[in-house]
Amino acid sequence: MIGGFLLILLSLGGGLWALKMALVQPLAIGEDGLRFEVSGGSNLSRVLRELEQRGVLKGRRLVLIYAYWREQTGIHAGEYLLPKGSNAMDLVARLNRGDVTRYRLTLVEGWSFRQALAQVRAGRGIVQSEAGGSLETAARALGFGDGESPEGWIFPDTYIYRSGTTDIDLLKQAHQRMQQVLDEEWRARADNLPYGTPYEALIMASLIEKETGLPSERSEIAGVFVRRLKRGMRLQTDPTVIYGLGDAFDGNLTRAHLRQATPYNTYVIDGLPPTPIALPGRGAIHAALNPKDGDSLYFVGKGDGSHHFSATLAEHNRAVREYQLKRRADYRSSPARGD
Repeated sequence: MIGGFLLILLSLGGGLWALKMALVQPLAIGEDGLRFEVSGGSNLSRVLRELEQRGVLKGRRLVLIYAYWREQTGIHAGEYLLPKGSNAMDLVARLNRGDVTRYRLTLVEGWSFRQALAQVRAGRGIVQSEAGGSLETAARALGFGDGESPEGWIFPDTYIYRSGTTDIDLLKQAHQRMQQVLDEEWRARADNLPYGTPYEALIMASLIEKETGLPSERSEIAGVFVRRLKRGMRLQTDPTVIYGLGDAFDGNLTRAHLRQATPYNTYVIDGLPPTPIALPGRGAIHAALNPKDGDSLYFVGKGDGSHHFSATLAEHNRAVREYQLKRRADYRSSPARGD
């Protein structure tokens, strides 16, 4: 086999010197390396021709023969970065292994599906597909039927992906991750919970995610919501009102909004809203399925990102007067970064 390969080289007039020049000598790459894109449907011959035309390598036919000899003619689409000092053998091996550039993309807890989709499509190296062009087409690509909402079904995390990954491929990965996490937490859930399905727990987790960013409060807020559900009390949580208002919400939640009937307004409807209202993280899912015991039925923001919990309406009203009706100038409904 090796002898036959050398005979081919000699017949091309290059001999061993041509082999060395074509395969061993460093490619013409600058200090920052060479970044180039391999499109879907391309092949090794085309890639080598383009790089030769750019002056990066010489003797592309010898390189192609070498690749056939090593059975490394297969390539993967995506963006590649060749460091300075690489030679043609390095190039062929990278293309064959699919050593494309990898990127990181973070989906944030509490985001909506719309925000997650926009973040994914804007990711560096992401291929924007037709299916990812709208909320409806993306939902169908993820397997949701007509009338089914993808809200809450994307797991917020940092994802590492290859250049050339499509928006839908990454969303499918995040969707599968959410299904896995929810299944794990559901199997380890506490007893006597007011959920009939894991989906109801996912809905509850999204409420918890939007109510607090403090890990220490999640199970306590879950406890309040669970006790209210068991007693037939309405959840009365502002984030559901805001979600139900959609684009009509201008950042100022009013008393009129609390009375406005929407399928999500938990001041008006009984029980849980029909779908999640955000992407819940594992902490919120765990809290929803492992609520803290206690007797509190109310909570109110204290202005520093934390909440005051109360067991009686009288105590709650006093807390409202203290923390809400006499707000400090630095009032915050959610924790500051780093709290």
